[in-house]
Amino acid sequence: MRGSACVVFVLAAVAPLGAAAAAQQSTDSPQALYERAINDFLSGRIAESVAGFDRVVALVPDAAPRLWQRGVALYYVGRYEDCRKQFESHRTVNPDDVENPAWHFLCVAHQESAQKARAALLPVGPDQRHPMREIYEMFRGALAPQAVLAAAGSSPEAQFYAELYVGLYYEATGSTAEARTHLRAAASDRFAPAGGYMHRTAQLHPLVRGR
Repeated sequence: MRGSACVVFVLAAVAPLGAAAAAQQSTDSPQALYERAINDFLSGRIAESVAGFDRVVALVPDAAPRLWQRGVALYYVGRYEDCRKQFESHRTVNPDDVENPAWHFLCVAHQESAQKARAALLPVGPDQRHPMREIYEMFRGALAPQAVLAAAGSSPEAQFYAELYVGLYYEATGSTAEARTHLRAAASDRFAPAGGYMHRTAQLHPLVRGR
């Protein structure tokens, strides 16, 4: 889940399956639908984005596990069971990414409880990005959020991900004021180059969550 790089990777997986429709300049090919769903999300049209991703899945079921962006969109429309399943399937194609169990936790926490989300936390491989290991330990309940922030150091990218996931974690565990502080920090313009797709998610978060 690394912004535009993952977008290109998913398009590469979907495009061959939609090649015939694309050759006919169809606006309903899987690739065109995927691109539109991404654009809808980034533009704040979350329901439309989810509808587009669902159409891609209906047309190309084999592409579904790669659509982590669909999981994020599902979270924001409150389809937590589908969100959970999306990230469980994404683990089969991207087992080392800490962001995957983090979003799975968020889905389960909002659907059931943070305690059940922690018990159902997906295992993860060696995500080498900082401070991803600390973020995982926070969701596991073994590390305090402040330790995640400290582990980010001076890297803007690490600071962004620390602020984002600390904020989301606080929200899922009921600490609303702390969540607002860190999510606002993650949405800061200074993190735009470092955060990419997820930075836009941070910007949209207070709008689609009703704050």
